[in-house]
Amino acid sequence: MVSGTALVYDEEMMSYCLLWDDPECAIEVPERLASSYKRLQDYDLVNRCVQLPVREATEEEITLVHSPEYLEVVKNTQTMDVDELKETSQKYVAAYFHQNSYRCAKISLGGTLQLVDAVMSGDSLNGMALIRPPGHHSQRSESNGFCVFNNVAVAAEYAKSKYNVQRILIVDWDVHHGQGIQYIFEDDPSVLYFSWHRYEHGSFWPNLRESDYDSIGKGKGTGFNINLPWNQIGMGNADYIAAFFHVLLPLAFEFNPELVLVSAGYDSGVGDPEGRMCATPECYAHLTHMLMHLAGGKLCMILEGGYHLRSLSESASMTVRTLLGDPVPKLSGEMTPCYSALESIQNTRHAHSPYWKCLLHDETRLVQEMSTKGMPAPEPLQTDGSAADELLENHMKKILHPTPPITTLVVAPVENTPNILEGMQLEEGTLTTQQAINVTSAFNQGELNENVLNSKLLPAVEKLLNRKTRNCITVSPNVYLSAAAAIQQALHLGSERVFCVLIGDVDMKPEIANEGKTLCLTISGDKMPEKTHSPYVTFLQWKETPHGGSSFFYPLFRFLLPLAYSYQPDLVILAVGSNRSVGTMDIALLTSLLQALADGAVLAVVTETEKEIIGALSNVLVKCASLGFGPYNAPANDCAQSLTQELTVLETKWRMLQCLAK
Repeated sequence: MVSGTALVYDEEMMSYCLLWDDPECAIEVPERLASSYKRLQDYDLVNRCVQLPVREATEEEITLVHSPEYLEVVKNTQTMDVDELKETSQKYVAAYFHQNSYRCAKISLGGTLQLVDAVMSGDSLNGMALIRPPGHHSQRSESNGFCVFNNVAVAAEYAKSKYNVQRILIVDWDVHHGQGIQYIFEDDPSVLYFSWHRYEHGSFWPNLRESDYDSIGKGKGTGFNINLPWNQIGMGNADYIAAFFHVLLPLAFEFNPELVLVSAGYDSGVGDPEGRMCATPECYAHLTHMLMHLAGGKLCMILEGGYHLRSLSESASMTVRTLLGDPVPKLSGEMTPCYSALESIQNTRHAHSPYWKCLLHDETRLVQEMSTKGMPAPEPLQTDGSAADELLENHMKKILHPTPPITTLVVAPVENTPNILEGMQLEEGTLTTQQAINVTSAFNQGELNENVLNSKLLPAVEKLLNRKTRNCITVSPNVYLSAAAAIQQALHLGSERVFCVLIGDVDMKPEIANEGKTLCLTISGDKMPEKTHSPYVTFLQWKETPHGGSSFFYPLFRFLLPLAYSYQPDLVILAVGSNRSVGTMDIALLTSLLQALADGAVLAVVTETEKEIIGALSNVLVKCASLGFGPYNAPANDCAQSLTQELTVLETKWRMLQCLAK
């Protein structure tokens, strides 16, 4: 039986360290592991995880990737003195060995494989391995960048050989390029490898030409190696989220992996002396939440870098919180990607456009003259560790809130409600309109009748905004009027931004869309209505091709989620009417991903006849993306064209919609 989130940790992996003076390697310290585990304990996350025992990896497992000759070199370090260890280490780049390196490297890899076993066997939904030494730089026959054995690469080969996995996605969000993984899989189409990394036109370590956007794989693996190089420091939350929307997620959903492995380095986090980037800890919660929707939720996080102890530990904790299904905190900062990030996104999309159907419908021209080319190298960072600690202390207090006592409030007659799941609370009310009349002044009272609104809908909105419940599902014979009443109630209670998605035969009247306080998107299979000339009221025509399958992932990542993240709402309302052109599982996927906004405050309003939708939404809202989604097809030309037209109108206002540097 599936039993939640697995955690791999063993303090023995701290039993090696650098034995001589080497400024390049000095930042990789045992305390990286200790501080991360301690922070998980502080947040009471360790007790909520299933702790897996570690084991040593076997020589057979190690040589799935590494050469026998290299294995013999590492084994011999066990009996070397300090001078011999130093001499052996200096044969490689940014590497160091200790008498316990071999033992710790075997435990690090063995723990990773234990996690893969737990997830692939169904014993755990997902998990994280807090391990060292890291692995993504190590190559077939050499240590590199503090890495001994390539934990993630071996895990991929292990999953293929033991579980017959045909498609594996590796996401490397460490600030350094994991060239070791790239070299191992660059001609292998069964592994889709994605890495963003500090590059600065090749001037940042590991200083490789093959870390640039046009290194896309070789032979049969062409198109399956995705490099997104950052050419300046200071990349923040908006840049990383935009990279997921416009590069990784569309390709990943088209690839349809059976397992997702993450080289989870946290040196892009704010305060890190290596990365010099600005991602705040909750950014990793959002990235994790998105990846949980792939491969039926089979997601393994494996620790790589991260060299500011507080930033590392907070970011790792946010990752584990999300794996456990806790609410994703609201993302801080302005949601506007920087110009240099858009240049990199544009060039990466251009390089891969011949190989992926989801990239066929957008303009993908190359940026020939990069704006950062020829810029002077960044000044050496003068790190004030205590200042970064204080910043993170205050930041975490702002973004972390108590988890609501109710996960999902269901406001519906019992005959419309599926089986009540753990975490759900049913409120079956009588139907009346008296409470609604005071907050629905935009409507003629004749439109409101006793068959339209549930008397407990409006108190449910109040519970959402006061964090008494994380999310809510309600049924209504008139989805439009119920959604409109919910919007007015939210504004009445002080909400500044309400994002409302209407699917099917629902038509939000312009007067309900208070300028700036409500952003309404209607998704319909019919032709677009006349333009409203407002960036706060928009329309998307979308219907599937008659050949079957779904292409909804395309507008989801190209339009819906970038729009929502740009707006940063206080409340999300999803209204599902009749005659809809979007399938049940696609609506469930949309709803689940929207939970990352507004601290998870999502209100789903569903027509009474849609019991299947109610069941699907109950699953994703309570269980946090435990359903399997996909596979997905390429979109039809007419739908893609209508989306492009809408993007042209809106992208100047909502900057997350941009994937071209202009």
